[in-house]
Order: sequence, then structure tokens, then C-alpha cells
Amino acid sequence: QVQLVESGGGLVQAGGSLRLSCAASGRTFSTSAMGWFRQAPGKEREFVATISWNGVNTYYADSVKGRFTISRDNAKRTGYLQMDGLKAEDTAVYYCAARNTGGAGTRSSTYDYWGQGTQVTVSS
Repeated sequence: QVQLVESGGGLVQAGGSLRLSCAASGRTFSTSAMGWFRQAPGKEREFVATISWNGVNTYYADSVKGRFTISRDNAKRTGYLQMDGLKAEDTAVYYCAARNTGGAGTRSSTYDYWGQGTQVTVSS
């Protein structure tokens, strides 16, 4: 069992940066793949980034590639999403997720555990 708590969201101007954190409890975090997803008002939840259990493999949505960086520190049981060059269209509630398999994955339906979400608002 893994419980996830996101933090680090807020209001930022376009072009600015934010770093989201995802604190995990539970012994299985270090063997679980992690993902970040987001949901804007009136839209479906979409994939943002994912990282394998050992941090070796990462994948990004085309819309954030080159601007966002996913990472993790298994010793601290924490995952991160560094967001640079933020745009107004990045405004959404951001969720971290973990799944019982170690390989990175882009489909939200394959994730077993979810955080409560953190709001990111980018003003233009």
C-alpha cells in the first residue's frame, strides 16, 4: 500500500518555474513506478510524465517535453516534477500516482495509488 501527498503548487507567472513534490508512505514506493498527471477544468485527466522505479527510464508528454523534469529520491520516498518555462495552458490540478509495477507507464488506468492533487495556476 502506498499513500501519496503532493505539495508545491501555486500561482506563477508565465515563464516561471515550480517544483512539485510527492511524498510517499509505504515500503513499496522504492519498487513502484511513478507518474504525474494533470486535469484542467472541463478536460479529462492527461499524462504528464512518468519515471521507472530506479529512475532510469523517463517519458514525457509532448506538450511538456524539454520544459518539465521528473525525478525521484527513493531514500526520501519522494518524487518530484520540476516545471520550467510554464505556460498558461499548464494550469491544472496536478496529481502524482504510483503503481505496483516498476516500469514507467503513461496510462492513468494502470496506476494503483493517487494523491489528492495540487493546484498549479499560470498567469499570462
